[in-house]
Amino acid sequence: MATSHVDDLFRTEGDDAVVLHVHIQPGSGRAAVVGRHGTALKLRVAAPPEGGRANTASADLLAETFGLEPAQVELVSGPSSRVKQFKLTELDVDAFRVQLERLVGAGRPDKNSPQKADPLQP
Repeated sequence: MATSHVDDLFRTEGDDAVVLHVHIQPGSGRAAVVGRHGTALKLRVAAPPEGGRANTASADLLAETFGLEPAQVELVSGPSSRVKQFKLTELDVDAFRVQLERLVGAGRPDKNSPQKADPLQP
């Protein structure tokens, strides 16, 4: 398969699992996937970053977003950091990639990526 513009957001583990790089913004008004943040998928969650509540809310949001059961989403890195890695298991990696492309495409432009000049603007 050709390289996708989202391939830097995750790595595959076997035939049915991925480790997704995530940037969390806890204490937001509502939970949402908002696009890219560098080489991570940016999530906003309403839960505060206390007692693992934002981690649980993030895992729940990922499960809901990708149509997984909560047990299929595991925090594997960054329990006390905004930058985390979640392992998502028992999924179709190609279907996951397509869904991730839709999510990133629907999100706002990444403020950390260089802005390309609009060739139509003077």
